[in-house]
Amino acid sequence: MTTPNRGEVWRVRFDPAEGDEIKKVRTAVVVSRSSVGRLKLKIVVPITEWNPKFVTYPWFMHLLPSATNGLVKESGADAFQVKSVSEARFLDRLGELTTQEVAEIASAVALCVGAL
Repeated sequence: MTTPNRGEVWRVRFDPAEGDEIKKVRTAVVVSRSSVGRLKLKIVVPITEWNPKFVTYPWFMHLLPSATNGLVKESGADAFQVKSVSEARFLDRLGELTTQEVAEIASAVALCVGAL
């Protein structure tokens, strides 16, 4: 299997999950840098179907589908659901986000953890 890299969009198996955690197989973007960490883990931000109310949530990043990113519908990266997952949970690579999109998602994660 190919190692997932920062900015790539993958289908990821999130189950088992509990409570309000993201569940089932979902798309997610890798936000961790390959140079950080020593375990076979990647930090990801799950991607969900876009809902217009998300525009009022500063931790959501609006994503439009494109041939490059592999998304098939308007979506949102939910930075509040950021998590580290095993590389074994990655199923298949769909595409890649732009450097700007990844930077905006990383900024949303920073907002969620109080770094901004």
